[in-house]
Amino acid sequence: MAKKVSKKAKRRLVILGPIAVFIIGYCAFTLVTTTINLYNLNREEKELTEKLTSLKSDAKSLKSEINKLQDKEYIARYARENYLYTKNGEYVIKLNDDGTTIKEVKANYNEDYLIYGCIIIIVFVFLFIIRRHFKSLKKRK
Repeated sequence: MAKKVSKKAKRRLVILGPIAVFIIGYCAFTLVTTTINLYNLNREEKELTEKLTSLKSDAKSLKSEINKLQDKEYIARYARENYLYTKNGEYVIKLNDDGTTIKEVKANYNEDYLIYGCIIIIVFVFLFIIRRHFKSLKKRK
């Protein structure tokens, strides 16, 4: 048969039960927030480590560029390649990454504009013809 619970035990359970639930809930909440913070810190550490390695490689390349810029011949060649400076009697033909010259690229842009212009003219002519057709239909009625 069931044992009777005394009033003192009930009173202890009523007083200590909510306290125990609060302590367990606080521990669970602290555990979850600490885990989330730890995850975020690990992710941030990875991002910062990657950024640090990229910045170190950039620093190395910049240091080598500084050393190269101490040489006057390198500066002259750099200016000729990047800023199209020339010596007397020298011609510069700049190539893009895909091997086409700048003049060819400009010609391609002009061809694109020509195609777009033709398309626009054809659309306007088509709209004009349709408009005339509808006007003639209204006159017939």
